[in-house]
Amino acid sequence: MAERFQSFGLATPPAARAIHADDAIALLKGGQARQASLLAYGNGRSYGDSCQNQAGTVIDMRPLNRIRGFNAESGLLEADAGVLLADVIAHAAPHGFFPAAVPGTQFVTLGGAIANDVHGKNHHRRGTFGCHVESFTLLRSDGRSYRCSATDNPRLFRATIGGMGLTGLILSASIRLMRVPSLDIIEKTARFRELGEYFDLAEAADQANEYAVAWIDQLAGGRDSGRGLLFTGNHAEHGSHAASRANGKFSVPFQPPFNVLSRPFLTAFNAAYRWKKRPATVPRQVEYQGFFFPLDGLHDWNRLYGPKGLFQHQSVVPEEAARAIVPALLTAARQARQGSFLTVLKRFGGVRSPALLSFPRPGYTLTLDFPNRGAATLALLGELDRMTIAAGGAVNPYKDARMSAATFSASFPDWPRLEALRDPAFMSDFWARTAGSIDHRRRGAEAAE
Repeated sequence: MAERFQSFGLATPPAARAIHADDAIALLKGGQARQASLLAYGNGRSYGDSCQNQAGTVIDMRPLNRIRGFNAESGLLEADAGVLLADVIAHAAPHGFFPAAVPGTQFVTLGGAIANDVHGKNHHRRGTFGCHVESFTLLRSDGRSYRCSATDNPRLFRATIGGMGLTGLILSASIRLMRVPSLDIIEKTARFRELGEYFDLAEAADQANEYAVAWIDQLAGGRDSGRGLLFTGNHAEHGSHAASRANGKFSVPFQPPFNVLSRPFLTAFNAAYRWKKRPATVPRQVEYQGFFFPLDGLHDWNRLYGPKGLFQHQSVVPEEAARAIVPALLTAARQARQGSFLTVLKRFGGVRSPALLSFPRPGYTLTLDFPNRGAATLALLGELDRMTIAAGGAVNPYKDARMSAATFSASFPDWPRLEALRDPAFMSDFWARTAGSIDHRRRGAEAAE
């Protein structure tokens, strides 16, 4: 069976055409790439259509998977763009290093982590992935390879970090890892009864810990509305320096013909999760895989959403608006009778990314996963967009498969500056749907400002 180059949300069609990275490199170096014909595809962990180009061809970057060098004194690692973060962790862990920012899965490529400027549970201390990128090599359709850093081709450097693969093909990159005493995490769990209690805890939790994230029981209403668990963590002084096996023990072997994650299931799951993760009297030492990548242990868990897939909605709102808007977003989802399998709330700090377009900004970010139930789900997502933008917030583009051009423009008013640096041979369905539908005359005027 031919491999399907699909987004993780499964709500958009798989790529119609794909080519090997070496073939794309030959096209680009020969100046033969057609306009809007290409887009790099990492490991397909983006939820929407930012990793798809239905009118063109996606480039399978995974064959470019060599770690080229590692300095065990400084933590500087150089690797091809197709290397997975799981491989970076395994290579650096014995030397006492770990990526300074990791998303919720280790199965993303280095190039994808840069292109999406991903973030983790420690944004308040370390910022985004892009904050730790020293340099990268970018191949563009003019046939030239550009070394990009804060001082070499700085405009391309800033546009490529968070640029969703639109400025060219990242071939390799150098990133700086952080020194850690071990991979294991000392985890604490605190229960909060409602969101006001969480907000009272959040800033102090960030100040005292490297990592902090909250789980919300999204379906709970009435007096239980907003209840959840706050997890904090720090690397253990005495723990393992060996990366454990990246592959999970379990998998969803086939696509169920219906959504397994029904409302009764979600209600039972939330109750069981609260019981299993109940606060401990003392902190406990846990293995890093379970703390950072809990869902990686179940391969193809996205199949549980059924053949229509899922939509993920991630928003960020300013700190001063969060106490009002976060409960309102949860209420809107509950009133629409849409259940979120995993609902996560985090506080972003003020560490500034070098990226021209970067989703994290000071405030609170809420992530919701919804089964695709067609028009009803799309209507809810549109309402969540409206509420977020009205509160001065933004919606995450690399988690999206349907936001409007207006929502994107309000979330990222600097987008014309990326368009001005976009390689003409590169395009995504997301960019065509959003930036591509905005009036060309307005785009030209804004880019020139």
